[in-house]
Amino acid sequence: MKLKEDCWQHKRNEEAGSRNAEARMKNENLKERTKQFADKDSPEKQMKRAEVFQSEFRNQKSEIINFMVANAIYPFWSKNGNVFLRCSRKGLLTPERRSEIVRQLGIKTPGECLELRDWIKKEVAEKRLNRPIKDWIEEERPREMLAKQGAENLPLSKLLAIILRTGKEGLSAEELAKILLNRFGSLRAIDLASISELSSIDGVGVTKAVQIKAALELGKRFSKEKAAARKKLKKPDDVIDYVAEYYGLYLRDKEKEFFNAILLDIKNKPVDHIEISKGSVNAAVVDPKEIVKAASLKSASSIILVHNHPSGETSPSQNDIELTNQIVSACAVIGVKVLDHIIIGKNIEDFYSFAKEGLIK
Repeated sequence: MKLKEDCWQHKRNEEAGSRNAEARMKNENLKERTKQFADKDSPEKQMKRAEVFQSEFRNQKSEIINFMVANAIYPFWSKNGNVFLRCSRKGLLTPERRSEIVRQLGIKTPGECLELRDWIKKEVAEKRLNRPIKDWIEEERPREMLAKQGAENLPLSKLLAIILRTGKEGLSAEELAKILLNRFGSLRAIDLASISELSSIDGVGVTKAVQIKAALELGKRFSKEKAAARKKLKKPDDVIDYVAEYYGLYLRDKEKEFFNAILLDIKNKPVDHIEISKGSVNAAVVDPKEIVKAASLKSASSIILVHNHPSGETSPSQNDIELTNQIVSACAVIGVKVLDHIIIGKNIEDFYSFAKEGLIK
């Protein structure tokens, strides 16, 4: 009986010893992990670890590391304890390639992930042929130049760089701006491009494309404000200038005809703008009754007709002349005078005035 009790006691002591050993091991591991994180605050130890780590990766995984450096691919450690990759080059990292790179790297800890990312950043920075704008001398930085010299004295590339704010890996905002200008040729062409066309350029993306569109629209709105500041439209040249400022930037590049009416009060000051119709590439279907109705509802004393020619040719067609005469007659019934009919062409100076050419008396 006593022998049996001694055996049981011996077994319990072994189990207790095993548990204690396991606890000591966990404690040692915890201390080691704590020491690793504490080492981060020590520049000397951090540098030594980095040197060892870099040497190991260069020797064991040189091919995959060189690929990551060449394409600025950085590893990150997720909250779930998984490694994921980030790269600014669109379409380079397919899901399969990402998985393969992560597998080949074999990163086991957040510390290894951080060491590798910092080393790749260092290598990428050393291989760059250019420097970020923030590292340029102050006299060459676009924002500082604008503040000192005024926006009117800056070239397009620097103004566009300010709107873009940042470039991409290996490319400054100003260099990216030059790529945009060379690709499209002008601000007008950039304005005509869709957001998807702009964002398809490497380094631009949807966010920068939207910023560009917003900036260009501000310019158009400013032009409208200038037009609205005009007190009276006394002669054909006043009408042309008003239409150029209010409608020119919006209608000159449209691929369809837009027919509009400007409603004026008794002092020939514009009080409202009405889109009458939107047609095809060579015609807009206009019902004179719609114009008469709009003029009556707004108690307009006179109106100005405006439409664009997508072809760019401003000379009126026979249909334009006949339609204008119909509208003049219809408006006369309710005592509203048609002051002018302006045709907008492609360029800033391309306008045709019916009143100036004697087609409206």
